[in-house]
Order: sequence, then C-alpha cells, then structure tokens
Amino acid sequence: MPQRNDAALDFLHNRRSRPAKTLIAPAPTREDLMPLLTAAARTPDHGKLEPWRFIVVEKGAMQRLGDLTAEAGTRLGKSSEDIAKARSQFDLGQLAVVVVEIQKDSPKIPPLEMTYSAGAVCLALLNAALAAGWGANWLSGWMSHDRGFCKAAFDLAENERIAGLIHIATEGAVPPERPRPDVDAITTWVET
Repeated sequence: MPQRNDAALDFLHNRRSRPAKTLIAPAPTREDLMPLLTAAARTPDHGKLEPWRFIVVEKGAMQRLGDLTAEAGTRLGKSSEDIAKARSQFDLGQLAVVVVEIQKDSPKIPPLEMTYSAGAVCLALLNAALAAGWGANWLSGWMSHDRGFCKAAFDLAENERIAGLIHIATEGAVPPERPRPDVDAITTWVET
C-alpha cells in the first residue's frame, strides 16, 4: 500500500490562485523566496537539461516594466484599454518571479518537452507559494510574448522566452470558488 500524504492531497484538491490585483504588501523577502524557488526547481525536466531559469522582479522594478509594457503596446498598436490591463500587473505588483524557458540543444529531448518542463516549474512555484501561505497568481499577457519587450525588460536571449510571471505577495482578499472541470467528462479509461 502506498504511503499517503493526506495534507498534500488536501492542499491540491483545494488550492486556489489569488488574483494578482488583490495581492498586497508585504511580499516575500529573498530569504522567504529561496525555499519556494528551490521547490520549483525540483520539477522534472526530461534529461536534466534545466531548461528554465528565474528572474525575480522586486517592487522597485515594477514601474519600469509597466512603462516598457506601455511602449510595447503602442508599438504593437494595442488599444489604451489593452495597454492599461497589461501594465496593471506591474502597476499593482509587489514581487514577481519570471520563469524563463530556455530552449537548449539536445539530440534526445524535443523542444516541446522543454516547454512542458518550464510550464511545470510555473505551477510548482505557484503551488509552493500558496502552500507557504502567500497569495500567488500565474500571469503572462501579450507583452510577455513580444521579443522587443522581453529583450528590453529582461535581456532574454533568442533561445529564451517567458513561460510565466508568478506574482507573489500577501493575500488581500479571499477569492470565491470558481467552477472546476467535470473530471468524469474529461477522462477516458483504456482497459485493453
């Protein structure tokens, strides 16, 4: 019989991201953040390539990122509403961890598996933050897919892209539960 971790299962059954706009100060300190990054770095990575890295964005950098978002939105012809919505994660942000996907040359590991691993790191970091008692939310947005923004904001190389921006701070409001998938409707059993 397998050894159960009921506390972990209960957490996973009840986990709920906190909207980034409801996160308030204080944010985790560097000392608070290191165990969360360490937990996220334990993600399976298909060949031990470590096809990801972290950039921690502290409060003092948020204004610059908001301004770069506005510049990118203007360059891309986005509406003022789209720009305001995209930059709000930085205007309101306390701390965010940018999970950067790194595509590495590998004769055995397909590029898509590196993308999967980077996404898994995002979820692992989000869950680690929530389990540690912080409010957290995984965001991206059109600017995170724009090469100009990625270069100006984070000096990303050509083989790098943003997998997610994980905002972490103090929970300012408890969100209501939302509808969840009907697991029976999305599950197929293969018996033979």
